[in-house]
Amino acid sequence: MKDPLAIYLHDHLAGATWALDLLDRIRKNFADEDVGRFAARLREEIAADKETLHSLATQLGPTSDVLKDSAAWLSEKVSRIKLSHDDGTGLGLFEALEFLVLGIHGKLSLWMALAEVADRYPHFALVDFDSLRNRAQQQEQGVERFRLIAAREVFTNSHLRANNSQP
Repeated sequence: MKDPLAIYLHDHLAGATWALDLLDRIRKNFADEDVGRFAARLREEIAADKETLHSLATQLGPTSDVLKDSAAWLSEKVSRIKLSHDDGTGLGLFEALEFLVLGIHGKLSLWMALAEVADRYPHFALVDFDSLRNRAQQQEQGVERFRLIAAREVFTNSHLRANNSQP
């Protein structure tokens, strides 16, 4: 039976892969906007977090799970359908940002859980979980700010469009 901690870390690695692909798409589709520039900076941080996680996971065994990696890859490709700069509503961007907020919150929970058991894994002693938690909190706040801006644009504009289309 596979180590539950290894499974947990691999799940988060798959999620990080999905997040990085999603941030690439936001960065590309919104390159000239604040959200695109934010996505580029956030991508660098999440890539560093993924590398830390990968380093920890390698201590527990193989770090690639073909099924989970494939599912993450496929999910990101499907999300491209909704995340289009010219979709007219902005709903795809809003939902992408919401996914990122949820994923980053999950990563925050990951760092907290790992800090809780760090004394049982000698290689965890080298990890500054406080810094990782703080960075995750800052990332979550940053994405949430853009998510709420997108919510105002999507839902206010959809309300105006609905009212203007009525006879």
